Amino acid sequence: MRSFGCPQCRINISFETLNCWSCGAKVGFHPPTHRFYVIDDDAADVDGVSWEECANRREWACNWLVDPATGRTMCDSARYIRGRPSADETAALEKLADTAHWLRRLIYQLDHLGLPLESYHDKEGALAFDMFSSIALGHPVTIGHANGVITIDLAESLDDRRERLRIQLGEPYRTMLGHLRHEVGHYYESILVEKPGGELLDECRELFGDERASYSDAIKHHYKYGAPQDWRDSYISEYATMHPWEDFAECFAHYLHLTDTMETAGASGMMLSTARINDYDGPPISPRFDYGPEHFEVMLEDWFWVKTFFNRINRSMGDRDLYPFEINDVVARKLAFVHKVVTSAKRPVQQPA
Repeated sequence: MRSFGCPQCRINISFETLNCWSCGAKVGFHPPTHRFYVIDDDAADVDGVSWEECANRREWACNWLVDPATGRTMCDSARYIRGRPSADETAALEKLADTAHWLRRLIYQLDHLGLPLESYHDKEGALAFDMFSSIALGHPVTIGHANGVITIDLAESLDDRRERLRIQLGEPYRTMLGHLRHEVGHYYESILVEKPGGELLDECRELFGDERASYSDAIKHHYKYGAPQDWRDSYISEYATMHPWEDFAECFAHYLHLTDTMETAGASGMMLSTARINDYDGPPISPRFDYGPEHFEVMLEDWFWVKTFFNRINRSMGDRDLYPFEINDVVARKLAFVHKVVTSAKRPVQQPA
């Protein structure tokens, strides 16, 4: 994610900022320009137009602004939430606020990448999120995607519960943002790759396998026998081995991990001197804000050095690797396909000033 500055004092602020930590200005995020504006009397002046606070600012700490011309009270991100806990499920609603924070990060990134973004409000089968808590309901909430609707278990926002599941399932990484990125991968495969007459479907099947294979049988087999011993030769994770759909979704999620981290590093002015790392004889690595259609190999090379750096930093703090995955040649070809899908679908995006 790019760096942001306070519109009043220009000091660096985070994507989640409600009030500048330095000057105290009340600020709001303007989605079309990816910039912050000062809020005065519950609205911000954007080129002579008064953009209003999101109705969820107080309860969800949402700092996004709303275009008054739409007649809506909720921001673009909140409009994707279709199902939510009832008013008496107070604990679940608190977790909804936490999860909505990660949803805003997801929507921001999808918009930055130029991917098509349509809400279920505007089109049947478009993107929607049902967010319920298995704890509040007293029965499991299955995280998944079907016909544009992504279901999320809000109980996964509880660190101890999520970590317990991570260990139980033998996963090296499990986060709420990771869930969102994985599930939205299913959505984009369905609308960008599997569309009738699409040019990418044959290539996708060649790389990931035939998605028409029985999904229910694949689930039973995976949870009974697990991943094959040699899964690392062809997959980014054990879960990716279950079915071609899961392989694509896992690779899509990792593509979002990579591009967001690289954007953050690039926007922060990061530069790595590879000559000082194991005496490697190569040029300095300067992560980019964006990588075009023809620059996937450059992105992957840059990523190798960036993730190596951050993994070493985490180990220095006694923590797990930031990115505990290996990208071999087979996985690289799959990620290259995801890059092709994303860049081919890219719509014109207004670049932030």
